[in-house]
This record gives sequence, C-alpha cells and structure tokens, in this order.
Amino acid sequence: MAAHSELITTAELADILGEPGLRLFDCTTYLEPAPAGSSAPYVVVSGRQTFEAGHIPGANFLDLQAEFSDSRTELRFIMPDVAQLEAAFGRHGISANSRVVLYSIGSAMWATRFWWMLRSLGFDGAAVLDGGIDKWTAEGRDIETGLAGGYPPATFSARPRAGLFVGKHDVLAATGADNTVIVNALGPQFYKGLEPSRYGRPGRIPGSVSVPAASLIDARSKTFAPLSEAAATFAAQGITKDKRVVAYCGGGISATIDLFQLHRLGYDDLTLYDGSMGEWAKDASLPIEVG
Repeated sequence: MAAHSELITTAELADILGEPGLRLFDCTTYLEPAPAGSSAPYVVVSGRQTFEAGHIPGANFLDLQAEFSDSRTELRFIMPDVAQLEAAFGRHGISANSRVVLYSIGSAMWATRFWWMLRSLGFDGAAVLDGGIDKWTAEGRDIETGLAGGYPPATFSARPRAGLFVGKHDVLAATGADNTVIVNALGPQFYKGLEPSRYGRPGRIPGSVSVPAASLIDARSKTFAPLSEAAATFAAQGITKDKRVVAYCGGGISATIDLFQLHRLGYDDLTLYDGSMGEWAKDASLPIEVG
C-alpha cells in the first residue's frame, strides 16, 4: 500500500473515518499493582471494558496480552511467533492494503508497541493517533459505545524484518560495543535505581543512557513532542545516527515511544530488547548498575 506518515492527527483521522480500507484500533492495556507476595511485576488488565464505555466511531479493539503476546513465558508481552501474529492480525481484518490507525488511552505506548510489532513484520501502513483518544475527546469529537463491530477477516502475510527485537545475550554483548547505545525509557528514579523496582533488582543495564518515554510526550495534551525537541533530547545523550540503538524499559512497551520518535527522526538501526527489566533484573547472572 502507499506509505503514509507514522503519525496522524485527530483532524486527519476525522477526515478518513468510514473509508473502506481504514482499520482503526484501540490498543489500551492497564497495569495494576500485583497482589502482596506475588513475583509478578503487575497484573495485566485488558482495556476492553473502557473501549466498550467509549471509543472513536468505527474502531475495534486489539488485546495485546490475549492475542498478540507469547503465552508460554512468565514475561508479559513477549513477541510471539510470526504464525500467531499473522492469524491474529488477519482475524482483525488487516491485509497488505489496509490503512491502520492505532490509539490508546492515557499513554501512546500501547499504540506504539503495536506499530513496532507491525513494522517488524514488514507492514508499513500503520500510524499512531497523536494525542490518542484523550485529545479526540478533549476536542469534543464523537464517541461511540458498545462492543467492537469487527472488520471482515483478511489474509495478513508477514515479511519479517530481522533485528527489530533482541534478547538478553545480544544486549549483554552490546554493553561493550562502541557502535551501540543502549537507551533506558523508564523514569529517572528507576534508571538510577533510587526506588525499589517491581521487576527485581533496582538499577539499569550497565552503560545505558536515560531518555524517559515520558520526556518525549507532552503531559497535558498527550501529543508527541515536536521532532526538534526530541532530536535535542536524544543528542544530549550521545545518540547519533551512526550508532545502533537498543531501547528497553520494564516490559518492552514504553521503549517503543523512544523507537517511534527515533524512527520519525530518520534513525535506521533500531531494536527493542523485548524482555527489558522484567527479564534482566531477575537474572542474577546479568550485571546491573545503580547511581
């Protein structure tokens, strides 16, 4: 399909609502505190209930945990195999000719996670709604309630791109590489290890730099920071286009905001450490840095 921008405004979306090739999805997931004594970092709750309470007209719902994650691991949200993803995206009506628009409630990270997953499968027809449904409703635009209507099933054929997801051994090897910069997307207090971590040992992957996902989003409007601001933020941490970037966070979600902005800035060599601190902090054989 023809390439579109990876970012779409609420006004631009309003203009194409109802077009036959549009596939519009709410991607929201919630992370709630784990019960006392649990080794899990959080309880994953589907955003289906809030979708049914109000969504952009014509939208459907993508359940990241239920359909689009590997259920064979204790880690949440790990990228599953290609066949599972082809079947799931096909069930939701996405084909090579679809124009996909992704949004979420509160944080864009659930939308950017799906954008990154689709990109890794060779699909470039997805865009993230700038400001999400928060901006849409703030502007007084129409909202629909009720169950997802569903799109006609389609055939989704992946053309996987190598290297967009990496594991802990690749990351460990990259900690000493001059041509790689490892980027931590968590907040400064977690980067420095100043607060207890729900993932295990507090701290960060040695040598990683701090670019919190939250610093790339306007807290009030929920829109992405202007690219000029994002470029300055990355440059201040020594992130240059001649280097490979490995981004991570807690569970491989908020780091996709960093990757989304880097991609929009023209960075080419980008990858996500999918296990992130959910894996790294619990593995005592892996080094960790604080302070």
